[in-house]
Amino acid sequence: MLTTATLVLIVLIVLSLPVAVVLGALALVLDLAYSLLPIHIAFGEVFWSHSVNFVLIAIPLFILMSELLLRSGIADRMYEAMAQWLSWLPGGLMHANIGTCALFAATTGSTVATAATIGTTAIPQIEIRGYNARLFLGSLAAGGTLGILIPPSINMIVFGYLTDTSVPQLFLAGIIPGIMLALLYMVVVVAACLLRPEWDGETVTTSWARRFASLADLGPPILLFLVVVGSIYAGWATPTEAAALGVLAALGLAAWNRRLDWPMLKAGMEGTIRTSAMLLLMVIIALYLNFVFASIGLVDQVNRFIVTLGFTPIETMLFIIGIYVIMGMFMETLSMMVLTVPLVTPVVVGLGYDPVWFGILVVLLCEMAVLTPPIGVLCYVIQGIRGKGSLNDVFIGIAPFLVAIAVMLGLMLAFPEIALVLPRAFYR
Repeated sequence: MLTTATLVLIVLIVLSLPVAVVLGALALVLDLAYSLLPIHIAFGEVFWSHSVNFVLIAIPLFILMSELLLRSGIADRMYEAMAQWLSWLPGGLMHANIGTCALFAATTGSTVATAATIGTTAIPQIEIRGYNARLFLGSLAAGGTLGILIPPSINMIVFGYLTDTSVPQLFLAGIIPGIMLALLYMVVVVAACLLRPEWDGETVTTSWARRFASLADLGPPILLFLVVVGSIYAGWATPTEAAALGVLAALGLAAWNRRLDWPMLKAGMEGTIRTSAMLLLMVIIALYLNFVFASIGLVDQVNRFIVTLGFTPIETMLFIIGIYVIMGMFMETLSMMVLTVPLVTPVVVGLGYDPVWFGILVVLLCEMAVLTPPIGVLCYVIQGIRGKGSLNDVFIGIAPFLVAIAVMLGLMLAFPEIALVLPRAFYR
């Protein structure tokens, strides 16, 4: 059964079909081949019951918030402010790349939106200030990954819904690993520029007066983060309600920056509809596939297969991480999540690991996946914004940052409290 599912999945992926079609076709094939009863007749009920779920409504709301922020004009000001505060470090504006991505990630929940927005602002600085193009582009692509680790995060919402794990706890669990990973990225830049000083660029001229004046430009994203995430932990709002508050705050920021007009709203709504339709269809089809998996006993078969390997818990986790790394080279991250998480999570929990911790681990693996060739999505995004040169420059530039993610994965395995300390403090 497991072999058949794997072969069917590989064939469908090679045919380059849309992910939702692949998942639906796999569910139908497994249903017809192994089910005693026609499970597909329950598809309508599964589809409807999940499509009206209150938690999933948060996804289009967070996407709309992201679309509005992309067009609100705050990214340029954030970048300039970060440049004032961080450019004194070896690596200069590459630290502003990472810092701005981290701050923008706290308002969008999307890797692509984060990398595209900050990349558009930052890339011209490569030639203006003489930076090493590869390392500079790598810092932008790596910084973009923080979009799904620092809350709010669409991937965390999907993981929470697929595994019945608390989304607020996942949001809390991502804060410390997100900050640590951003700092590891900055350590990579410092180390590279100390070893190869010629990779650094021209120093940004500033003063303490300009630095303190720039704090006003960091206020809006911080305020938005407090509105969205703070309202959840203050007990004022659920994640879905917090997303709605975030949309209102994003509209307010756009109006403050005099960017709020009908063409801007229309473009934001169109982008939201396209992205939401794709993501939600994929999630709902995946939930039906999970229903099929459970009905034909595939989940139990995966558990038995893992047990027969005879690995210790840590060896099993390393095996699972290895599978995710390989899959991440060839699959889009959300499709990888919806396909594997419902199968793997029961195994991980059965080993004694916390599902909240595992959710953050999966998000870290998704961060690695959006950077690793040949399907490193963020590398293509950054190269598309650059518009010249070779894609290999970006792939080479992200190599040291992949090492930083691997270090973070090792720290998570060795010290699970990195992710669990905040959830346990708030939810005793």
